[in-house]
Amino acid sequence: MRTLYLDCGMGAAGDMLTSALLELLPQPDEFVKHLNGLGIPGVTYRLERAEKCGITGSRVTVTVNGETEHDHDHHHDHDHEHDHDHEHAHHHHNGMHEIGHIVERLPVSDRVRRDILAVYDGIAQAESHVHGVPVTDIHFHEVGTMDAVADVTAVCLLMEELAPDQVIASPVHVGSGTVRCAHGILPVPAPATAYILRDVPIYGGGIDGELCTPTGAALLRHFVTRFGDMPVMTLRAVGCGMGHKDFPRANCLRAMLGDTAADIGDVYELACNLDDMTGEDIAFAMERLLEAGALDVYTVPIGMKKSRPGVMLCVLCREEQREEMARLLLLHTTTLGVRESRHRRYTLSRAEKTVDTPWGPVARKLSQGWGVRRQKPEYEDLARIAREQDLPLDQVRQQIR
Repeated sequence: MRTLYLDCGMGAAGDMLTSALLELLPQPDEFVKHLNGLGIPGVTYRLERAEKCGITGSRVTVTVNGETEHDHDHHHDHDHEHDHDHEHAHHHHNGMHEIGHIVERLPVSDRVRRDILAVYDGIAQAESHVHGVPVTDIHFHEVGTMDAVADVTAVCLLMEELAPDQVIASPVHVGSGTVRCAHGILPVPAPATAYILRDVPIYGGGIDGELCTPTGAALLRHFVTRFGDMPVMTLRAVGCGMGHKDFPRANCLRAMLGDTAADIGDVYELACNLDDMTGEDIAFAMERLLEAGALDVYTVPIGMKKSRPGVMLCVLCREEQREEMARLLLLHTTTLGVRESRHRRYTLSRAEKTVDTPWGPVARKLSQGWGVRRQKPEYEDLARIAREQDLPLDQVRQQIR
C-alpha cells in the first residue's frame, strides 16, 4: 500500500507541508512552475534550499503582489477580521464567497477543487466558532487570505500528484506560550487551531512559540487517514519542509513516502439471521451487497428457535459504508433488524501482475506482509486455458506455476 507518513514533531504549517511534499517529487522545480501557472491572483511561489540545525531541506516562499507574510512567523492564518472591525475598512478583504470564486476559476481537477474548498471551509468554520459570528461575517486580510489559499492549493495538488493510498501522521506538536494575532495575544494552540484539532492527538511544551497553524491543522484534518506511529514501510522518498522561524530544534516537517507491507485497520460486520428465504433469494442479496462495494459477504449455517435451520448473512464493510449496507440488508432480505460490530483487521498488501505463458497472458495475484509472501494465478484465466486446450484445470495450474 502506497503510504505517506508525516512527522509533525515540529507542528505543521501550509508552507512546510508544501515544501516537504515537493521534495518527494522527482522534479520539484517543474511542479513549482505549474503552481505559478495556476493564475492565483497576485501569488508567486518560490522554492529554495534552507538549513535548520545542520539539516538541509526545501522552503517555499509565497509572495502576494510582492509582499510576504513570513515576518509574522506563520501567523497569517490568524490575520482575519469580522464585521465589527470597521476601523480596518481601508484594507481589501475577502470572505468565503470571494474565496469560492477564486477557487472555482483555478485550472484544477474537480477533486482538487473540492479538497481546497473543504480545507478552507474548515478554517472558516473554526474562526466562526471561536469568534461567535456566522461564516459569512468572517473576512480575511487580502495578503493573509491569498497566502493561505496558495498553501492549501499547493498541498491539495501535491496530494493528487503523489496519490497515496493512506496518509498517516504523528501526534501533532502545537508548541507552547502565546501567539500574536489581529485580536491580540492568544495562548498556543490558538483557539481556531485547537478547534480544528478536536479528536486529534496533540501535545505541547519544549518549544516556546506556535508550531501548528490553523491552515496546517486543517490540511492534516482533511487528508490524514489516522494519527499514530510510523508504520513498518519501505521508504521510496523523504522530504524535509523547512519553516521560516528558528527554534532550538530543527523547524521542519518530514514527509516519508513508501510502501507498507501490511495494513491494520478497523472493519465493521453487519449481520442478520434468516430462516424464511430461499437460497436463490439470499444469493441475490449477496450479489447486490458486493456490487455496492462490500469488502466481503458470506453466510453461516445456524439453528434458530424451534430448531429451524437458518442462515446468518454477514457483511464486512468500511465505516463510511455501514448505513448503506444496513439499508441493503433490510431492503433485500426478510430480516427485521441488523446487528453491527467493529473488528480490528490485519491484512496482507495485494497486487496483480500479468505474466506470459505458452497459452497467452495470465494474471497473477501477489500478496505479502507479516513475513508472508504468496502468489497464485487468476482462476478465470486458468479456466479459460483449460477449456481452450481441453486440459484438466489442475494440469494447467501446475504447468503455469
